[in-house]
Amino acid sequence: MFTLLLPLLSIPAAWAASDDYHWAYSGENGETSWPTKYGFCGGVHQSPLDFHHSILQYDSTLYPIRLQGYNVSTTDYFTLSNNGHTVSMSLLPTMSIEIPPFTYIASSLHFHWGNLAHPKGSEHCIGGKRFAAEVHVVHYNSKYADVATAMNAADGLAVLGILLEVGSFHSSYDGILTRLVNVKYKGQNALIPGFNLQTLLPTRLDEFYRYEGSLTTPPCNPSVLWTVFRNPVFISLEQVSIRIFFGTVCLTLVLS
Repeated sequence: MFTLLLPLLSIPAAWAASDDYHWAYSGENGETSWPTKYGFCGGVHQSPLDFHHSILQYDSTLYPIRLQGYNVSTTDYFTLSNNGHTVSMSLLPTMSIEIPPFTYIASSLHFHWGNLAHPKGSEHCIGGKRFAAEVHVVHYNSKYADVATAMNAADGLAVLGILLEVGSFHSSYDGILTRLVNVKYKGQNALIPGFNLQTLLPTRLDEFYRYEGSLTTPPCNPSVLWTVFRNPVFISLEQVSIRIFFGTVCLTLVLS
């Protein structure tokens, strides 16, 4: 387990964009405009990072992530929804992870993808290498009432980062990816029967990068304890391409 020695400060008040500003990944409201609209964006704790050996330190005190309630019954359902920026899957409050001294309750899961021009879509990199896609499993500290409250606290959130690479077919991811066609447009929802979400993670839960950072998109609050797994999970080229084949409307909503 590797950690980055980047101390997380208490979160001061920060100004935010006006209601008529709608952030995007490119164009007039793209990433270069975020720092001018959101006070935390582009700060010293801004995520994501490129994990280079020069900034890493091995930490023997870190333990493998402990998952609770991740094996969800097929009689329960997750909701897949399109919010206009990305497709997100809501998780059950019975799911949690243990990162001493805190318990973090599961909130949602979402993807970061590439596009036709830039097919490598992971946010974090390892030694300069970018991966096909990246999954973020968002949890909030159980000491707070909900994720909205927690994101304003320095110890509020814990996010698991899963790097996806092109390889063999992955049945668990397929259960999510094949339903993307049902949420092509903002406001659409689809139900996914419960399954064991641990199958979305790498086998080795004891090999990861840990650091204190921020949300990767506005409002960029520096409230995230990041755990990015060192080993990627493989999905097939067809599964990676599914995201692009749904058409430019969906791509625009997610990556605009």
